[in-house]
Amino acid sequence: IVLEQGELESTSNVDVVCKVRARGGSAGTAILWVIEEGSVVKEGDKLVELDSSALETAYNEKRIVVIAAESAVAAAEALVEQAKISREEYLEGLFQNEERLIQSEMAIAEQGLRKAQLALESTERLVAKGLVKSLQLEADQFAVANNRNLLETAQNRLRVLQNLTRQKMLVQFDSAIDAAEAQLAAAQSALEEEQGDLRYLEKQIALCVINAPAAGVVIHANEYSSRGGNAEFVVEPGAIVRERQTILRLPDPTKMQVRAKVNESRITLIRPGMPAKIRIDAVRDMELVGRVSKVNRYAEPGSWFSSSIKTYATIVEILDQPDSIRTGMTAEVQIFVE
Repeated sequence: IVLEQGELESTSNVDVVCKVRARGGSAGTAILWVIEEGSVVKEGDKLVELDSSALETAYNEKRIVVIAAESAVAAAEALVEQAKISREEYLEGLFQNEERLIQSEMAIAEQGLRKAQLALESTERLVAKGLVKSLQLEADQFAVANNRNLLETAQNRLRVLQNLTRQKMLVQFDSAIDAAEAQLAAAQSALEEEQGDLRYLEKQIALCVINAPAAGVVIHANEYSSRGGNAEFVVEPGAIVRERQTILRLPDPTKMQVRAKVNESRITLIRPGMPAKIRIDAVRDMELVGRVSKVNRYAEPGSWFSSSIKTYATIVEILDQPDSIRTGMTAEVQIFVE
């Protein structure tokens, strides 16, 4: 028989960890409230409440930033619409008006040219007959040349308007639209980033209230120094917890086992499947039946005072578990070796 002391634990443990990230260079987040150790909880019950004041302040500040970013997006959208409207305004309004104006000038010039040519032809006949002096002929010739110049100038202006000015203006309008759309894309990207930060803060605030992920019995995850002495971390209001630090454990009380540390001189005698008897110190005259389920191959970390003594964790499964035992109780294990 190998006789060792051990401790009751659950075969199924759920760790409740802090998922809140520290802000402003702080070491962690303070606990405002924590459920009492030993409480029996069901899934969804409130376990821990962390201090969310810094997160709420950051959330309110971020909301102001998001509102400003939304305003910037609205202004950028208006600039895009204005740039597009300006393009349509030119094509459907200013360009066509100027085109029709030049065409009207061309029609007037053509009409003036025809009149001047008719007048010149008439004057030429009268001059040939000696009825009109040559001075009138020169005046009519000048009128024809002047109206022809006016017509050619209008035609050239129309050609430049249709082939060059229109294209130049469209390039300017398209460039303005592209610039406005780029500004809108930048504003939208900034808004999405700020909204993402806001959603992150919302999630962090929600994580400050921790509910039970499963049913179980509450065990505070206090941390003790390997050198002995006082606890290094005690789960209580005011304690500071780090991100990913375990705050509570929720062992399943219906599935219990004993973890015993067996001296290296006897560990080679023990194998999985060996029968065992278990006595609980807190419950008199109770003897439970168990079976070795696991023998660790590596030694347990030594303490400051007994670093030279090697022990190996041995897990003994309880086969006929009663309702009266609790995790953390001290137990004596008798392992029947062959």
